[in-house]
Amino acid sequence: MSPRAPILALKDVKLADGPRMLFDGADLALEPRMRACLVGANGAGKSTLLRILAGETEPDGGERFVAPSARIVSVAQEPEVAGASLIDYACAGGASAHEAASALETFSLSPGKTTNGLSGGEIRRAALARAFAEDPDVLLLDEPTNHLDIFAIETLEQMLTDSRAAALIVSHDRAFLERVTQRCFWLENRRLFRLDKSFAAFDDWAVGISNQAAEEARRLDKNLEREQRWMERGVTARRARNEGRRRKLLALREQKAERLRGAKGSLSLGLESGPVSGQRVIEAEAISKGWPLPGGGERLLLKRFSTRILRGDRVAVVGPNGAGKTTLLKLLLGELPPDAGTVKLASNLQVAYVDQARASLSGEETLWQALAPAGGDQIMVRGRPRHVAAYAKDFLFRDSQLRQPVASLSGGERNRLLLARALAGPANLLVLDEPTNDLDMDTLDLLEDLLADYDGTLILVSHDRDFIERLATSTIALNGLGAVVETPGGWRDFQHQNPDFLAHPRPLAAKSGVAPARPAASAKAVKLSYKDARRLEELEGLIPELGDQIKGLETQLEDPALFARDRTGFSKIMAELTHARALLAACEEEWIALEEKKEALGA
Repeated sequence: MSPRAPILALKDVKLADGPRMLFDGADLALEPRMRACLVGANGAGKSTLLRILAGETEPDGGERFVAPSARIVSVAQEPEVAGASLIDYACAGGASAHEAASALETFSLSPGKTTNGLSGGEIRRAALARAFAEDPDVLLLDEPTNHLDIFAIETLEQMLTDSRAAALIVSHDRAFLERVTQRCFWLENRRLFRLDKSFAAFDDWAVGISNQAAEEARRLDKNLEREQRWMERGVTARRARNEGRRRKLLALREQKAERLRGAKGSLSLGLESGPVSGQRVIEAEAISKGWPLPGGGERLLLKRFSTRILRGDRVAVVGPNGAGKTTLLKLLLGELPPDAGTVKLASNLQVAYVDQARASLSGEETLWQALAPAGGDQIMVRGRPRHVAAYAKDFLFRDSQLRQPVASLSGGERNRLLLARALAGPANLLVLDEPTNDLDMDTLDLLEDLLADYDGTLILVSHDRDFIERLATSTIALNGLGAVVETPGGWRDFQHQNPDFLAHPRPLAAKSGVAPARPAASAKAVKLSYKDARRLEELEGLIPELGDQIKGLETQLEDPALFARDRTGFSKIMAELTHARALLAACEEEWIALEEKKEALGA
């Protein structure tokens, strides 16, 4: 036990959700500056426990202790951002304008930006900025890395490390938790287990607890054998790393490295003879793409990039939000023509695409109908018939959920449903856009196993560094300035071989947090929402105005005597110029994101 008195604690807390008990005697304590994580399966009650700690939900029994004058600030899994501007929103909780502006800028957001039309990543960063600006004693964070790019996640890591606040974090991002946590709480079978070590020690510890519980179950009652097998499958098997798969991944990475070494900077489409179907899936040579801006000029997203993706490759695509990852996917899939260069696709390519916006799901149909749209009780899974209920269990769905409407499913469950449909279909190329959002760690381990067994080709867009490390045979990175590199291996290999590639400074508010969704082939095209259409119209007028404003400020600074004559005025003009340039960059990136979304929707 820690010798320090807790600043926030629960003792013997009980709470039932209807007939189902969520917690039965949960104990939890946070001391000043303690950073802890709360881990558990989807539906275990993690978010509910955070609400009890925040004082927003009353438990059925037990005690909640808060140190006198302690300030508790929560960031919900789906925060709402309102107000005339981001600075207004960030100050609404009591933070000073100076602290609010500083926190917003730390998270690459312009304080004067309107709250209308924010992307998912911008909403998340604004909510985090507001929370830190309020200088809390305790931070309660529910999935804080969802929709954040790797830069924003690293910023959050540093902010947590530097903060004086205690923190309790619900997250599926293993790499993030390993970097920031000092204690782990595991919500499992209505009990709350505690480990006074960082998340790096969690897996081995959880396996030990699982094995101990399984042994107790065997001793108590042999009738618990089925539950014991589920427990072992749910924790031990998924947490134990499969050495054979690891060796296979390393071999695939070495093959990819050999191909990239042989490319010598560019690929020749004439080197190989024979049909492109089968072994060669996608071949791109010297492709470039830029977006013309409303105010004139062009923003270059990639320049003279070449790659060859063969059958069985697992390619991760990384980079800051707004760098062009979605545009690169469209180029590689032949949906968007490059400005220069060529893309050649296999003739028999069958693509399954899982978009992070989940646009291809209908909320009115049941889970059964979503898996078997043609009716009946069987579906074809990789060429073999499977019963719908049995296949749904592979993705952790209960029989009682099969007749529920999709609209009633949680975000993680909808994500699992999309993955189930994509992996069942006859696809030899699987494209996953942020597949880890809203998934718990057990489901992530299950997804990793499924993808490891997938015999097709995988292109993965993700900000989850651990997930990339465990799956990717190569990593393609875009820095948002036109440069693109490909490195054999996963995230660590990329960082080691390109340490400064993603280290370029980014303009304030420059990034869009949610890549535009690619509609499924069977989905009906829809138009931009009214809010997005209005924002696009606003940006097309605002971008030229900002360009003119910047030119005017730059003209004033051309006066060589200005600094000597009016130092205060000179400093004011410089500050206005810096802000205008950052705002212009932000507006350009936002305009590009909306144009991509408009094109993807067929609007």
